[in-house]
Amino acid sequence: MNMELLNHMSYFVEVVKARSFRGAAQALGMPNSTLSRKINELEKFIGLRLLHRTTRKIELTEAGQIYYERSRRIIDEARLAHEQLGSLLAQPQGMLRVSLPADFAVVILAPLIKAFSDCHPGISFDFDLTPRNVDLVSEPYDLAIRMGSLPDSGLIARKLGSLPRSLYASPAYLRRNGTPDNPDELTHHECIAMRQDKPGHWLLQRKEDEISVTPTGRFQMNSIGMMRRFAEMGAGIAILPDKIVEEEVIDNKLTRVLPDWQAEEVTIYALTETRLLPAKTQVFIEFLREKLSEKTD
Repeated sequence: MNMELLNHMSYFVEVVKARSFRGAAQALGMPNSTLSRKINELEKFIGLRLLHRTTRKIELTEAGQIYYERSRRIIDEARLAHEQLGSLLAQPQGMLRVSLPADFAVVILAPLIKAFSDCHPGISFDFDLTPRNVDLVSEPYDLAIRMGSLPDSGLIARKLGSLPRSLYASPAYLRRNGTPDNPDELTHHECIAMRQDKPGHWLLQRKEDEISVTPTGRFQMNSIGMMRRFAEMGAGIAILPDKIVEEEVIDNKLTRVLPDWQAEEVTIYALTETRLLPAKTQVFIEFLREKLSEKTD
C-alpha cells in the first residue's frame, strides 16, 4: 500500500465521521473542493462508489460501509502506532553504547551524561573511552563522540558544538622562560603539540587578525589530558580548550598566554553509521547538542 492511498483512506474516514465534506475539510484544514477530489480519486482507484452525495448529507454505499469499517481500523492502528512511537521517544529504553574521547568525557561530558541519565531512567550506558576510531559497522556502538577534524569514513556526522581554545602554560614555566608578547615569539619556546594538529603550524586569531606559527618543542601527543598535565608541570606552552582548564586557571596551576589571541575552535561531532537512529540515540544526541551549545555560546 502506498502512502498516498493511506492518506486518501484517512480522508475518507474523516468524511464519514463528520457526515459531511465541509465538516471533514475544516477538521483536516483543507479546501472542500480538494477533499472532494481526493475522495473521487479513491473511488476511481477502488473502482466502486463509496458515498451517495446529496445536497444535505452523504450516505455510505454498501461498499462504502465495508470499506469504512476496515479503513477505520487501519487508520486507528496507524494512529496508535505513532502514539506509541511518540511515547517511546519521550521515554526511550535500552542499552546505549558510546565511544568517547577520554579527557573531554571526564571533564565536560560526565556531568551532562549524568543529567541525561536522571531524565531517562530506562536507559543504561556502556562507555568506551578511547582515542581510536571504533568501527560503528562491525562493533556494537550506537555512536561515537569525536573532536577536531574527521576522517573521510562514510559515517554520518552531526555537529554538537565547538570549544574555544587558547594558549596556556604554568607560572613556573613563564618565570623560567619569559612570557611571549606576540605569536612570533612562540618559536623560541617549548610548544606542546597535539598530534592531530595540522602539521607544522598553529593558526592563531585576534579579531580580524590571523597568524600562522610554526611550533617548536619536543613533545607531541594525542591526549588533551596529557597535554594539560605536561603544561602544569612546566614542560611548555599548549593549546587547550578553555573549558577543560578552568579549574587549573582558578588554582593558578595554568596561566593564559597571549590572552588577546585564540586558537581555532575545536568542533565536537556525534558519529553514527546511519541516519535512522533508535529513540535512545536520538534523544541523547539532541540533549548533548542543546547542552554543548549552551556551554559554548
